[in-house]
Amino acid sequence: MLNGSVHFEARIQATGPPRLLGWNVPPEELIHIQEHWLSYPEPNPSLHYLLALLYIVFTFVALLGNGLVIWIFTAAKSLRTPSNLFVVNLAILDFLMMIKTPIFIYNSFHHGFELGHLGCQIFGFVGTISGLGASITNSAIAYDRYSTIASPLDGKLSRGQVIILIFAIWLYTIPWAMMPLMEVWGRFAPEGYLTACTFDFLTDTDEIRYFVGTLFFFSYCIPMTLTVYYYSQIVSHVVNHEKALREQAKKMNVESLRSNQNANQESAEVRITKAAITICCLFVTSWTPYGIMALIGAFGNKALLTPGITMIPACCCKFVACLDPYIYAISHPRYRLELQKRLPWLELQESTPQNDATSTTTEAVSASA
Repeated sequence: MLNGSVHFEARIQATGPPRLLGWNVPPEELIHIQEHWLSYPEPNPSLHYLLALLYIVFTFVALLGNGLVIWIFTAAKSLRTPSNLFVVNLAILDFLMMIKTPIFIYNSFHHGFELGHLGCQIFGFVGTISGLGASITNSAIAYDRYSTIASPLDGKLSRGQVIILIFAIWLYTIPWAMMPLMEVWGRFAPEGYLTACTFDFLTDTDEIRYFVGTLFFFSYCIPMTLTVYYYSQIVSHVVNHEKALREQAKKMNVESLRSNQNANQESAEVRITKAAITICCLFVTSWTPYGIMALIGAFGNKALLTPGITMIPACCCKFVACLDPYIYAISHPRYRLELQKRLPWLELQESTPQNDATSTTTEAVSASA
């Protein structure tokens, strides 16, 4: 892979049409690039500019949304609950994910590996911490909501327990970023148009294959299984709870046991089901493309991974980082109320949420979802 003849050939070919990827990379930096990418023609500059502009939009939306979440959830006393610490942690991780995008944007405007190996290592390290940390935090949020709904009296996590879990999330995440950074196991390498970096999934060695397979299991399979399981249990619990309420109302010959029920209001089970499906779909959208790409690179036909195709998973992750604060926090009525108090010019027209004493369990899930 690092053999001089391959790199020399790539640079010689770059002098004639079409120029190949890596033609403008100095020899001392070229050794860090997988030869797989060096056989592809350089993309049209307009594609670089388009991706740079897309990332600028992603960065603005994500930093604004996650910044507001961090500010409001830490400033408002009513939102400083143990469960909301998970939401703040997710916002911090998504915020961190977007802080590294200037590296990509700069590289894109310079058509390639402009910031070199150092920029690549920073991009890969920060991306691994923020991406893996966000996926585990999603699972922790799902568990917290499930335990609150399944055992409303004694299932709610205390502040100390939540802080311990958040500490464990970071403790779980950091080694996966440190090992490839220090090249103890795996490594970070440029991908696609050489403007972004991730862990190496193309080197044809047993070490890399074991790393990719292990990382896929611990960073994708486990969080995905936990998130889907807990949200499916929440939906099942709420559906059964609502069914019991309707049966009880029927026995009492009343339309509903809810004091604030009206005919046009969407049922709690539908709202919660929608929220659960949305969150699970976001998780799948965010990490499945990366998981599939890594598995193909390590165990499948590498020819399927063209530079353009491999840019799609990165865009999916950034897109989800933009949506997370709106799904988890802006849909929270008390968050919107606090946002309205502090930024009245937004004109959110949010009314004070009212508790439903008859069905605390359902409303608690609804508020958190």
